[in-house]
Amino acid sequence: MADLVFHPALPMNHRTAEVERNTSETQIRIRLDLDGGGKGVFETGVPFLDHMLDQVARHGLIDLDIRARGDLHIDAHHTVEDIGITLGQAIDRAVGDKQGIRRYGHAYVPLDEALSRVVVDFSGRPGLSYDVTFPRARIGDFDVDLFGEFFRGFVNHAKLTLHIDNLKGQNAHHVAETIFKAFGRALRMALEADPRMQGTIPSTKGTL
Repeated sequence: MADLVFHPALPMNHRTAEVERNTSETQIRIRLDLDGGGKGVFETGVPFLDHMLDQVARHGLIDLDIRARGDLHIDAHHTVEDIGITLGQAIDRAVGDKQGIRRYGHAYVPLDEALSRVVVDFSGRPGLSYDVTFPRARIGDFDVDLFGEFFRGFVNHAKLTLHIDNLKGQNAHHVAETIFKAFGRALRMALEADPRMQGTIPSTKGTL
């Protein structure tokens, strides 16, 4: 599949990053543009994760290119967790010193009977509150426990605080989709430029 073609130039400077993570279990490369148009290319070997990452790109307006090879002959655990880690590293690198961003973001997203809430703070402090109960253990071949591993890896390396709450839902696919759509929307809000904060760090400490 061809490399991702990034979105044409926008009024603000683009915040981009490319990160590679290679271990004995996985080889991962992520390119992203936080100021993109929601374009995505995903080759992870885990189709349902690709579908969820596409929700993040589209709803977060992040151009996102993720290529991964992992020990899927064992299971998807290492691949999913390490993609979370690498995505966190890439976002941390792209966002830089956080000057002028809104810092906080939140979103409620419904899908039929399911509803989830995600709140994010680019605090510089890793923290995850993950309150999600899926109505079944697997969506197709995908083990839903791996979503928790993905988000733990992500917050530890993006250095942010993330609250994820599924408020209702009987369909596991719907629950997962509301979480990832809300995640993308919350990231988009938090990373937006705040014209009243131009040139300043959104913290009384002067650093994040």
